This record gives sequence, structure tokens and C-alpha cells, in this order.
Amino acid sequence: MSVLRALGAAARRVVAIALFAAATWAAAGTVPPPAHWKADIDAFVAHDRSDPPPQHGVLFIGSSSIRFWAPTLARDFPGVPVIDRGFGGSAIADSTYYADRIVAPYHPRLIVMYAGDNDIAGGLSPRQVVDDFKAFVARVRRDQPGVPVAYISIKPSVARWALWPAMREANQGIRRWAATQRDVRYVDVASRMLDAHGRPRPELLRDDGLHMKPAGYAIWIAALKPVLAEYGFGTR
Repeated sequence: MSVLRALGAAARRVVAIALFAAATWAAAGTVPPPAHWKADIDAFVAHDRSDPPPQHGVLFIGSSSIRFWAPTLARDFPGVPVIDRGFGGSAIADSTYYADRIVAPYHPRLIVMYAGDNDIAGGLSPRQVVDDFKAFVARVRRDQPGVPVAYISIKPSVARWALWPAMREANQGIRRWAATQRDVRYVDVASRMLDAHGRPRPELLRDDGLHMKPAGYAIWIAALKPVLAEYGFGTR
């Protein structure tokens, strides 16, 4: 069950307001400050108190593509102790800022991140996205030295196709850096989400041209299963 469903209508209203505000920030070409997400993080912490998540599992963290995965995430990786901590509209730096509340308490054996999409849409440069990911890895390893981190590449989408050159550059930067690091994995989903002409595949996306249908997540699942298996999380 997702955090929002567990917390009821009041929490859903709070997050709906937050998502609307996030869209406003994105339209303005800026990234909201981390304090903008406090209500979302407070909701996660409250849920953790009432229904503690598994320890030493696989933490999925990042923006709305992770948040929307919550209802099926456990079914998609059967037998794997998963935790979904996606908060829609967030940037990489937001997960870094709140790592003490939504990473450290779970002692994950593997972290899977999807973020960077909103960062570029909010006006950050590809170089800043790479630097922010490096900062995230450094922050989580302050609590757990050497914890493996897998980065899902920024996906191509119809809605943000004009930003794809910058997103692709950020992906390439993270891929190059990850190749120099121990237990940092770059997981390419972008190439599988482009058609034969190098354009985003609309059948993978919802009507908004941004978020994914199950067919999009199927590509992510296939790309991630070998990574999870590498770290001892084989699926049934």
C-alpha cells in the first residue's frame, strides 16, 4: 500500500497541493528549495512509526516516477524487501537534504535512485545534476560507507523532449563518473525508451507525455533485475 493511501484523504490533499506547487515552480524554470517537501517527508516519517518498513532492503528514492511506482513495486520485485520513498517533483538535492529521515533509518543494502528529470526542467545544468548526484552518494555513505547506489538514467519523454539534449548530457556525465566508482551503477533505461528514429516512445507514457504506463516500468524492471541480483536480491 502506498504511503498516501495509508495516511488517508488529508495526506492526499497535502501532497496534491505540493504537486501543484511543484508544477508551478517547474513552469517558472526554477527548482523549489528542500523545505518545500517537508510535508511529504513528515508523512513518510509518520508512516514509518505506524508501519515500520523493512530494514536492510532495497530503497527506491527520487521523484514522481518512483512515487507512482509504489502500488506495484513489491509485486514487480517479488521476494525483495523494497521501500518506496519517491516524492513527486523533487530534485536530487532534496533526497540528499532529507537523507537523515528517509535513507539512514532503513539501513538499505542497496539504493536505487531516479531523479534529475525535474532538475533539468527546473533550470539546473547537466554539470549540476552530476555534481548533485555525487553529493547524494557522498551523503548516504556518510552513514553507511560503501552502500551501493544505482542511478536510473533520466528518461526521454514527449513532454520534455526539448530538454532531452541537456538530460542526455547529464546521463552521460553520471555514466562516466559511475564507471570510476566502486558500487555505483548507471542503469540505462533511456536507450530502451527511444524508438528507431531516436524519439520517445509515446506508448510508454501516460496522456501527460511525462509519467509512465506499466509498459514503461517493465523496461525499468528488466534493466534493474540484474543489478538487484548482483547485490543478492534475486526475485522469485
